[in-house]
Amino acid sequence: MPPLKYRLLLLLTLSLLAFTSVAKLRPYVLVLTQDDLRDSPSLPTIATESPDSSDPESSDSDWDEFGDPESKSDDDLDPGSWRPVLDPDPEPAPAPEQSSLYYSGLSKLISASSSGDVVLLEEAAREIEVAAKKGEAHARSVLGFLYQMGIGRERDQAKAFLFHHFAADAGNLHSKMALAHTYARQDMYEKAAKLYCELAEVAVKNFLISKDAPVMEPVRIHVGAEENKEALRKSRGEDDEDFQILEYQAQKGNAAAMYKMGLFYYFGLRGLRRDPAKALSWFLKAVEKGEPRSMEYLGEIYVRGVGVERNYTKAMEWLTLAAKQQLGSAYNGVGYMYVKGYGVERKNFTKARELFEKAAHNEDAGGYYNLGVLYLKGVGVKKDVKLACKYFLMAANNGQPKAFYQLAKMFHTGVGLKKNLETATALYKLVAERGPWNSLSRWALEAYLKGDVGKALLLYSRMAELGYEVAQSNAAWILDKAGEPSLCLGASGLCTDTERHQRAHSLWWQASEQGNEHAALLIGDAYYYGRGTEKDYERAAEAYKHARSQANAQALFNLGYMHEHGQGLPYDLHLAKRYYDEALETDSASKLPVTLALTSLWIRKNYADSFLVHTIDALPEMYPKIEAWVENTIMEEGNATILTLFVCLLTVLYLREWQRRHAVPPAQEAAAPVQPFNEQLIQAPH
Repeated sequence: MPPLKYRLLLLLTLSLLAFTSVAKLRPYVLVLTQDDLRDSPSLPTIATESPDSSDPESSDSDWDEFGDPESKSDDDLDPGSWRPVLDPDPEPAPAPEQSSLYYSGLSKLISASSSGDVVLLEEAAREIEVAAKKGEAHARSVLGFLYQMGIGRERDQAKAFLFHHFAADAGNLHSKMALAHTYARQDMYEKAAKLYCELAEVAVKNFLISKDAPVMEPVRIHVGAEENKEALRKSRGEDDEDFQILEYQAQKGNAAAMYKMGLFYYFGLRGLRRDPAKALSWFLKAVEKGEPRSMEYLGEIYVRGVGVERNYTKAMEWLTLAAKQQLGSAYNGVGYMYVKGYGVERKNFTKARELFEKAAHNEDAGGYYNLGVLYLKGVGVKKDVKLACKYFLMAANNGQPKAFYQLAKMFHTGVGLKKNLETATALYKLVAERGPWNSLSRWALEAYLKGDVGKALLLYSRMAELGYEVAQSNAAWILDKAGEPSLCLGASGLCTDTERHQRAHSLWWQASEQGNEHAALLIGDAYYYGRGTEKDYERAAEAYKHARSQANAQALFNLGYMHEHGQGLPYDLHLAKRYYDEALETDSASKLPVTLALTSLWIRKNYADSFLVHTIDALPEMYPKIEAWVENTIMEEGNATILTLFVCLLTVLYLREWQRRHAVPPAQEAAAPVQPFNEQLIQAPH
């Protein structure tokens, strides 16, 4: 077998993008070849003595750069969090004067988004601005958001950037996310990678020790132009019928249902609020039935002290019981306990490595990851950066976010992999988006499900500014589809039509930059028809080409049409036919429009400048008029009823006339020979 560096041609499909939503996004694919390893600096290769025969404390800090596992609140991890307003404590602690003014303004802003109260909006913007002038970093961050979106203040991207810059310098993580996204869009990857690295570190410190948490990504509230009813139904928490059935099964003693109930409450899945007490209760009931995965989560709970007093001895007991059930991730958890010396007499890296290898043998992502850390740091083993890279790739391919972080760091620093800031930025971003600020998506979804679309729009807009593609898409869709003008807050009151269209256009554009083909298609339509912007066929063609690169049949058809008519693209009937054919190959449902388009091409080629061609060219102008006439005249309830009766009358009269003309005279009927039934069918009049 050739050396590792010649075998390292691995395809990594980042499973963090396999969201629970039904998004038409292509997965992010990272291909590593020999070039990624060539001439890359590496750590020195040093054999570290076994910690069994040396000071066990010596390698601890080298092994775990993320520190001890702690259960920290979102407020601790995310200073300036919106949680105190969106999910207030029953007895909140008193806040400093500047923070009080900030939270007062934020509360009024959210209330104004729900009610459409213009006066309240102005009060909110004023209070936030006053707090920002007094040096409140979190107020500066929100003020940057207001300028960026044009809410309560005229849209000014320069001011938005300035306020986010000051807020980020003072430690506001939302502003760091917003700046990182801005830098990445401008290909300033060095600055973007630096900020995303800091954010990813915050996110990764609160991940689980033995296994990865379920992916909790923002729910896409639409599929194409339609509401995503299935995903929304599954996000209704305790009101969801499927959840009620699961709860009933759990109450009847079904161990698997008990485990799922515990999982839902532990992570706050399916629209539920996180409830450690309920999670603990359901996990304890499940282990009474011998459910091994619940044993592992009980170990996690006691290691981290989530809703209980931290107890390493109990944690080790539960993880050991789960490992005895041959649960791969539990092997990893026990190995972690030996590395840290939790619940055991002393640290034992040799034992830890054996357990990590067992976990990896069971294809556990955490096992792969921890083996990578051992070889990267040289803890209890000989340092081998390339072998560490291999394990990190395997862990990432199985969805371990800490592995994404390690690979990002390798690309960022050039250690083990060739330096690539663009790839490092993309990987850091995937991890950073799982930070505590992600909870905004849950509150936005709750507001949408309760019918508070204005509040949902505000929260999705905030997440959109932070770079979440799903939030950009959701906010743009609400702006396009929601009929109530009070839902959208503008610069000096409610949004004008121009403000609404421009904001939706900007959000769709950002989503399209991140691979959303539906967004790219809508951007093309906006430029083609002049919706929210001036008509620009060339820019429309660019957007359609972007959607075409993601195999979108509608975009292919549109490109064919533009070549056929010479709009924004050269007049070329051969290219038009190629695009039409490609649209049909991509989506068989496009057969009818493609057939009509190919017929149009044939007529245009063989009967140029004829009446038929002029008629075809006039159809786009005639269609809106015909559509409006049908909608306003025919589809009116009374007119539709009269028209239906009239059509029925004409049908009856036609059938009677047809019957009279084809009736057989009695004499001929008597003379006609009797024929078999099938022959009568064959000789029936046409």
